[in-house]
Amino acid sequence: MTLSQVWSHISAISVISILDVVLVAILIYQFLVLVRGTRAAPMLVGVATLGLAFYFAQLGELRTLNWLLSTLLPYGVFALIVVFQSEIRHALANLGSRISLMRSSSSVADVYDDIVLAANLFSQDQTGALIVIEREIGLRTYIESGVALDARLSYDLLATVFRPSAPLHDGAVIVQRDRIAAAACFLPLSMNPVLSIQLGTRHRAAIGITEETDAVAVIISEETGTISMAVAGSIERDLTVERLRERLSNLLRRYAPAPALPTVLEESFVEEEPPSSQHSSQSGSQHGSQSGSQLSRKPDAGRDN
Repeated sequence: MTLSQVWSHISAISVISILDVVLVAILIYQFLVLVRGTRAAPMLVGVATLGLAFYFAQLGELRTLNWLLSTLLPYGVFALIVVFQSEIRHALANLGSRISLMRSSSSVADVYDDIVLAANLFSQDQTGALIVIEREIGLRTYIESGVALDARLSYDLLATVFRPSAPLHDGAVIVQRDRIAAAACFLPLSMNPVLSIQLGTRHRAAIGITEETDAVAVIISEETGTISMAVAGSIERDLTVERLRERLSNLLRRYAPAPALPTVLEESFVEEEPPSSQHSSQSGSQHGSQSGSQLSRKPDAGRDN
């Protein structure tokens, strides 16, 4: 092939063709990233196996197998929608959230310093807690599964809700902007097979809600008191309070100054004398003063004589 022929083939490639190939490559890459590490990965291998079987059936003129696969193929599309409904919903939700962020960059969420302070308290006391922060995708379905509060978000309210003796401590608290929408909410558990077996129900519920939506979940372990955070189906464990504040400010797209963490005050005890000793000391001092006065009067009496 001469240089002129190569140049003619290159010139025949238009910008639209290049853009088309790039968009298809991006879609394939995003799809593989979406299903990687999820239960859809082995299902995708099964679908690819059926596709290869259909190809070889046509290539080898296997009429019976070709007829069977051709008959089942139209229904296979609906089966794929049912099987991959979670992944499709997650992909569409991510696409919608990205478009909304591009359309309105000024719509940002508040940073919840009260959550950081409450997480510090729960970590010190080893109190289990699960706090879910709503972002672009609404959590109304999960809010209705719990007890509606619609109360202003505060450190004291979080500490009261997650108190072990409180009736609402077993479940998740869902936060909408600066208000606690509901408590004792039920969340979907993650079925990701690659998760560690050390993760309990609270951590799997946090991962599950972040797989379905773009919410941010803060988890405090009841056994160890460690602070974790789940976002986009992944979990970050063993976070410090400062790291938690930094991650929340990054995810909620707003700078937040470091909150003043509560410190333990050292109590000083003053030993008080018992009343009997005080009474004896007072009576002793009075007796001493009286005897002193009597001694001082004796010389005067001698002079008078």
